[in-house]
Amino acid sequence: MVIAIHQLPITNMAKTNTLRELLGDLPYTAEIDWMLRSKSRPRKDHFNLDRLQKSLPAARAVVEPFALRAERSRSGGKNVLFFATLHYWIEQSAYLGLALAGLGHKVTLLTLPYSEWHKQKDNFTQRQRVLHTRDAFSVLSPLIEHASLLDLRPATVLPDILLADVKEISLWDAQYTLMREEVDMSDAGDRALYDLRIQRNTFAAKAALEWMQTKKPDVVLIPNGLILEMGIVFRVARYLNIDAVTYEFNDQREQIWIAQNSSIMQQNTDYIVDARCHLPITDEMFERVADLENARRGARVWGKSKRLWQYVSSQGAQETRKLLNLDDRPVVMLAANVLGDSLTLGRDIFAASMTEWITKTVQYFARRTDVQMVIRVHPGEKLVPQAKSMGTIVREALPEMPGHIHIIGALDNINTYDLIEIADVGLAYTTTVGLETAMNGRPVISCGQTHYRGLGFTLDPNSWDEYYASLDKVLADIPAYQLNENQIEFAWNYAYRFFFEYPRPFPWRLMNFWDDLKVWPLEKVLSEEGQKLFGDTFGFLVNEPFTWK
Repeated sequence: MVIAIHQLPITNMAKTNTLRELLGDLPYTAEIDWMLRSKSRPRKDHFNLDRLQKSLPAARAVVEPFALRAERSRSGGKNVLFFATLHYWIEQSAYLGLALAGLGHKVTLLTLPYSEWHKQKDNFTQRQRVLHTRDAFSVLSPLIEHASLLDLRPATVLPDILLADVKEISLWDAQYTLMREEVDMSDAGDRALYDLRIQRNTFAAKAALEWMQTKKPDVVLIPNGLILEMGIVFRVARYLNIDAVTYEFNDQREQIWIAQNSSIMQQNTDYIVDARCHLPITDEMFERVADLENARRGARVWGKSKRLWQYVSSQGAQETRKLLNLDDRPVVMLAANVLGDSLTLGRDIFAASMTEWITKTVQYFARRTDVQMVIRVHPGEKLVPQAKSMGTIVREALPEMPGHIHIIGALDNINTYDLIEIADVGLAYTTTVGLETAMNGRPVISCGQTHYRGLGFTLDPNSWDEYYASLDKVLADIPAYQLNENQIEFAWNYAYRFFFEYPRPFPWRLMNFWDDLKVWPLEKVLSEEGQKLFGDTFGFLVNEPFTWK
């Protein structure tokens, strides 16, 4: 149920300023203006690293003695290419790169100084952003080498496999930006956005390919690793068989998600299943998971998070039945994701999209008057009101809504965990509600490539025929498909590993980075205290094998 979106407001791709466009095409105009005028002025551009630039001299002074000691005492440092784009990722990457340098690694920070991935920007502005970023990082050399992707010489051609990657990622970029799965190539706005992403991703692929082939880094470190240039740089690294580590953040402070040689947004947990899920779940572990679930049920924040997963506290199963006017027929709950969430992109199995899956599913259930269906629109839709609502998709699929199908909107006063309690069967695409429904012993049909699929406590169809057959069989004899004690215990075991061992300790989240830096300044992170907490994580970020304490 994590919404991993760090998104700017969607704007129309406005025409760029003609004068700035003309000046941007003339040699040295941006550079001369920067030196004589713009460099000393307060920046009004959304791409602003002024705060970072002011902080870096002191940060370098902190890290330098650690880097010198590491250079003398160890020979295991790696040659790390660290790619970041968008100003907030670049700010955080500067400090993460410094920490890695302090631990003895040779870091090259490759930046792409964009703040608008979804609209064109004139060359004059873009060249000045390159200069602004270069000035900000100049103080770190040679502790950290800095290069701008826009200054690199691109390869002349891309192999077919990377051309295909560019097309796939550019489509995901458009879906992510528009917050809907339908990208209409006959629509001028949709097409312009897709073409812009093709252009930018193609250049990024060519530039990264040439740089990596020449420099041959040991490991490439990339945020997200699925969409935008972050996604294509990851694909280039894997094409060249260079180890690549990707990372993102959940709702908890002082935690990070890390994936080695896969995009973290795909949430591949096979390694943790193999290494950890054969171990028994203790009473203490069970209670910790139960505490988390109870906080969500009670619409309370939990741990070091400020985020509410539900906006209304549990009202109980009976009260929820009354509110929805449910009778004694079995209840099937479909738990939706947010359209365009990067945790859903590329997760299709037998459906072409989540929209198609929901459309065909509700049309199937429209004929099944022997059961009742409850569709839980993800509460996270509240955070992205520009996204096309799953409720809208259901109403488009069923213009005349049958009385036995109920849509629970994102802002409706219904708690998801009450729905889990009253559901006899669960349907899920990638949301963790599917996992939580299985933890309650209910049969769950998993329809997208989610992290808990195929672990033995869900039904996992791979085609439409298998999906409809699963629905028919389960609904014909629901009690026969209730999970047994071993399956329920394994679901709880896996939930513990996913919620508490999959995230790793880390000092600075992307959101509220500067606040986190006050709690965990560089000198504290690199100290014995900090390394006791975070040292393993920094090793995992440069592709050291995962371990557990």
